[in-house]
Amino acid sequence: MTFVTPTIEWAPLIPMMIVLGAAALGVLLEAIIRTPATRRVVQFILSIAALLVAAGAAVLQWATLDGAGTIVMNGMITVDRQSLLWQIIILLFGIFGAMLFASRTSAGESAFTPLGASVPGSQDETIARRKGFELTEVFPLALFAVGGMMLFTSVTDFIFLFVALEVFSLPLYIMVAVSRRRRLLSHEASLKYFLLGAFSSAFYLFGAALLYGATGQSSYEGVALVVQQTASTDPLLLTGAVMVIVGLLFKLGAVPFHSWTPDAYQGAPTPVTAFMAAATKAAAAAALLRIVYTTFYTLGWELSWLFWAVAIASMVLGTVVALVQTDIKRMLAYSSIAHAGFILVAFGGFSSQALSALPVYLVTYGVATIGAFAVVTQVRERTEDGSIGGEATRLGQWAGLGKRSPLLAGAMALFLLSFAGIPLTAGFIGKFQAFSAAIDGGAWVLVLIAVLASAASVFFYVRLIILMFFTDVPEGAEEAVEVDHSPLARAVVVLTMILVLVLGIVPGWFLDAANNAAVLLIGVAG
Repeated sequence: MTFVTPTIEWAPLIPMMIVLGAAALGVLLEAIIRTPATRRVVQFILSIAALLVAAGAAVLQWATLDGAGTIVMNGMITVDRQSLLWQIIILLFGIFGAMLFASRTSAGESAFTPLGASVPGSQDETIARRKGFELTEVFPLALFAVGGMMLFTSVTDFIFLFVALEVFSLPLYIMVAVSRRRRLLSHEASLKYFLLGAFSSAFYLFGAALLYGATGQSSYEGVALVVQQTASTDPLLLTGAVMVIVGLLFKLGAVPFHSWTPDAYQGAPTPVTAFMAAATKAAAAAALLRIVYTTFYTLGWELSWLFWAVAIASMVLGTVVALVQTDIKRMLAYSSIAHAGFILVAFGGFSSQALSALPVYLVTYGVATIGAFAVVTQVRERTEDGSIGGEATRLGQWAGLGKRSPLLAGAMALFLLSFAGIPLTAGFIGKFQAFSAAIDGGAWVLVLIAVLASAASVFFYVRLIILMFFTDVPEGAEEAVEVDHSPLARAVVVLTMILVLVLGIVPGWFLDAANNAAVLLIGVAG
């Protein structure tokens, strides 16, 4: 028997290889560098350098791309402008996330427990804290997650997509569980996220198996060719398609697959929440977009009911439940569920405009989300001994923040207005693009519901703005909350503010890039 050596074009995979290679190197450094403070600095520099170099490589590939793109590994990975744009977006979120991971309070505390394997409140944890231990493993874990998400946006094979799904999901399950404070809540959040993530994987794998059974193919292109030649009423094919989409909707955090979102957002360390909220949604939307427009495009009539139902349910439930939240992280979690509905609105008419609209929406949403959680990391409670404690997440604790810190309060107000889609903010451009794609496909009823949901969501965003600027601090509670100045977190807030304003006022350059990327190398929809 003759063995044929596989030929792989490595050049198109360079950005992913840089990130995953740096993650592997980071794991080795954990065993080599013994001093926690030195290890933290080295891991942070390695992470930022890897993400910046990978982003530069992706931009260079974009500029020098030959034709529509490159098919790698016998059709299992496709590197085209659509995937490169998503990779650059995820790398941007990864850079902001790494900066938040490395941020410290004025007392030198990180957001992560000093010893992840210890029992919350145990003597081992106390000793680890006194000795100055650092959980620097979060940096290589974050790099693995970013690398998996980058792969997730480029894969064009259903089985290989599951590998990418697990590569970025498993590190997130771990990072959610390592909060420095509220450890039991963090563990509970991680367990829920893991269990529901397992359901997500099961749905996806079952659907992929059904698609393979119905078509004999596992690649997007192969399944698409069989779908075009097969009667659309084939129950095996339709069931497989629905289950694959459901598996991805779990990662998007859409109703009724959203139940992990509020607990995971609240219990996770806030830097992890910021990274997860932005990057996971971007990766899920990118994979869903590619699958729909390469494999299931001809099933638009049969599958449109699913997108309509989930989009409406997500917008309504996310908006209504966010109205009654008293914890800011849970409020932002239910806001993200509503935004998952807005994302799905772009799929309402199966218009090809979604190929350019969704990257724009995910950038505008993700930047504002990271900025908002970066603000949350700096508004903290004071303990009984006068030291800085955990984050002040109860809405009432944000009263009078505009007087304590005009910069943070102004930044938070800007991010909230962007979530609401107010003109001259990035959120307005994102929603306009997503809704335009739906109208182009004839889904104007869905857009009308989305506009009403957006109008209703303004209430809970403005409520927080009124608390910050027009509500006095309760008598006797003036010293209960402290604004902590973390240089790295403050830098993230400033950078995301600039991006929200730039994308809202002069978005043309990014819209042109998104339109340029609105072509799939392999796809029925063009």
